[in-house]
Amino acid sequence: MTTPSGMVTVRAAFVRATLAAVLLLLPLVQAPQAEAAVDWTAPLSTRGRWIVDADGDRFKLRSGNWHGASGTWNGSGSTADDANHHAGENSGRIPLGLDRAPIAEIIAGFQEIGINSIRLPFSNEMIHDTVPVTDDAVAANPALRGMTPLQVYDAVVRELTAAGLAVILNNHTNTTRWCCGVDGNERWNASQSTEAWENDWLFMARRYQDNKRVVGADLYNEVRRNVWDDPNWGLGDNHDWFAASQRVGDRILTEANPDLLIIVEGINWTGIPVDGLPHERPTLEPVRRLSHTLVDSGKLVYSAHFYDYTGPNHSGATGTGETSDPRYRDLAPTELIDVLNRQAFYVTAEQDRHFTAPVWISEFGIGGREETGAKQRAWFENFVDHLIRTDADFAYWPLVGWHENRKGNGWALLHWDAAGNRMGLYDGDDWRAPAWTRLIDAPGRTGPVAPVTEWSMLSPDHGDFDQSRRMRALPDWDPGARKAACPDGQRLLGLSHTGNRGLCSDVSGSWPPAGGHEVVVDERHVTTGNDWATGYTKLQCATGHYLSGYSVRGSAVSAALCASAPAGELGTSGRTVWFDRGDNRGSTPKGGDFAVGHYKGQCADDEYAAGIAYTGRVGSSRTPDALYCRKLG
Repeated sequence: MTTPSGMVTVRAAFVRATLAAVLLLLPLVQAPQAEAAVDWTAPLSTRGRWIVDADGDRFKLRSGNWHGASGTWNGSGSTADDANHHAGENSGRIPLGLDRAPIAEIIAGFQEIGINSIRLPFSNEMIHDTVPVTDDAVAANPALRGMTPLQVYDAVVRELTAAGLAVILNNHTNTTRWCCGVDGNERWNASQSTEAWENDWLFMARRYQDNKRVVGADLYNEVRRNVWDDPNWGLGDNHDWFAASQRVGDRILTEANPDLLIIVEGINWTGIPVDGLPHERPTLEPVRRLSHTLVDSGKLVYSAHFYDYTGPNHSGATGTGETSDPRYRDLAPTELIDVLNRQAFYVTAEQDRHFTAPVWISEFGIGGREETGAKQRAWFENFVDHLIRTDADFAYWPLVGWHENRKGNGWALLHWDAAGNRMGLYDGDDWRAPAWTRLIDAPGRTGPVAPVTEWSMLSPDHGDFDQSRRMRALPDWDPGARKAACPDGQRLLGLSHTGNRGLCSDVSGSWPPAGGHEVVVDERHVTTGNDWATGYTKLQCATGHYLSGYSVRGSAVSAALCASAPAGELGTSGRTVWFDRGDNRGSTPKGGDFAVGHYKGQCADDEYAAGIAYTGRVGSSRTPDALYCRKLG
C-alpha cells in the first residue's frame, strides 16, 4: 500500500490484510502438544523460562488460535457478504465455525489433536458491541441466538475452560476487522486512546477473575508501523510499546486479576519496506537491552510470531512492499536457527538474566493440502524441529476454518463445511500431520520445576518505575523525582553510573515485604571511622536495612530507599565497589547487562547493597559512582 506522498509503508502484516494475494497467507501461531486432558491446577505462573501450574509442575502451552471474535471483515464492502471477509470466511463477529458445528464438537476436535490451551482473540470494538449476532452466525448453536458478541465470547470461554482447556485472552485488534495491515489496528492506541485500551483490559481481566482456567492476558497483537510512524521500545512517547505494556500489565495485576500471566509480544515491524531504506522485524531483540519487571515476579511471558513468507527484514509482501531481503523460508536450516535464536529464543536459552522468561510462539502455521511449495514445506518442518529442540511453548494459527468439497483456505487444522461435515488434520491427505504429531509427541520437561532466582531490571528512564506493591500503597516517597523500587522480596544489587538503570534480585536471600522503610537523603547513617567513599556524598542505609530502591532527578541521585530485613539476616562488614570509570561487577556476574553502554557496579550474590555514593564536584552530574556492599548475615 502506498501513501499519498508515495512512501511505501506496507509491512508483512499490512499486506496480509490489504492485498487479496497475501490474504491467503495468514499469520499463524505455534501449535500445541501433549494430551489436553492431563490434570493441572490453575492459576499459572513462571519459574525462570518455564510456565508452571499452581502445584509447581511444568505446564507447556500447546495452544491454538480460535480466531473470529476480533473480526474477519477485510474493511471494504458489506459485512454481510462472505466475499468481503478474509478467505471468504465470515465469522459473524464471534469465534469462527459456530454456524457450522456445535461448540462441544469443535472443542472435542481441539482435544483430539492435542491442544491444552486456546489463544482467543477479541477486539476492543467487540467488547462494546451491543448488536446481537445473527441467527445464521450461530446456526449450529441455537442457544447463542440473540446474544451480543461479548456474550458469545463468554459462552465460548465457559465451555473451553469447563473442558479443562486453559484460555489466554488476546487483544488482537482495536476494531472488529481482519488483521494486520494499515487498518487502524497497528498499535494498542491506533483507533482509540491508551486510557480506553487500559480500561478495556481491566474490564476483561475482572470479567473472568473467578474462572481460574482463564490464565493469561495477551496484551496486543503484532504492534507495527502505521502510515507515518513506528512503534518503539523505550523512548517514553505515545508509541512506546515497552512502556504501554509495562503499565497495563502492572495495572491488570494490581487492580483487576493478580492470577493472570502477562504476555507481551515483541514489535512486529518498523521502517518502510523499500530496498535502501531501514526496515526490520525487531520481534524480541529489544528485550535484551530493556526488559519488563512486573510488580509480581513470575507472571511475565514474552511472545513472538513466525511465518515462512516473512523474514527478519522482509514484510511478507508480494508486489507493493516487497523487498529483496530473504524470507525465513529462504534461509538454510543452520541460518534459520541462528536468526530464530537471535530474535526470540535467546530469552529462554540464557538463564539468570534480567530478561529470562518463557517465550510463547503464539502464531505460526502454513497452508495444508494445497501448499505444494518445497521451500514452504521445508520451513515448516525446520520450524517444528526448532520448537521441539527448544521445548518451546507454542500456538498454531488457526485452528478452525471453512471448506467446501475439501477446498478452501487450508491453513486451519480443522475445517467444517456448510452442512457441518468436518475435514480434519488426520484425514490422511494433509501433509502437515506427521510434523504435527512429531511436535505433539515430542519429549519435553515435565513435572516439578524448582523455584529459581529472580533477576529484575529497574528502568526509571522516563518516569516512576516503582515495582514494590508495598511502596505503591504508601504516599509518594520522593515527590517530583523518578522513583525505582525492586519488587517485594528482592533487593537492589546493581546500579549504572549513567542511564539510571538498576538490577534487583532475591539471590541468596528473600525477605517478605512486611518491615518498615526509610528514605535516606543525607549521611546520617555513615558512622565515624567508616568513610567508605572519602570525598563523596554517601546515602547509606541504617544497620539492619538494605537498599531496595532509589530515586533520580534528571540523571542525578535524589534519594536511597532502604527497607528493613528480619533480625540477623544482614551483616555489617562491607566493601566499596567503584564503577565511575569502568564496569565492576565481579568475574562472573549474573543478571546480564542491565545498562548496555554504561558503566555498572554490582554487589556479589552473597552481599546486599547498603549505600550509594556520588559527587557534585565540577564535571560530575551527581550520578552513582560507588555502591557500599555488605555481606549477608
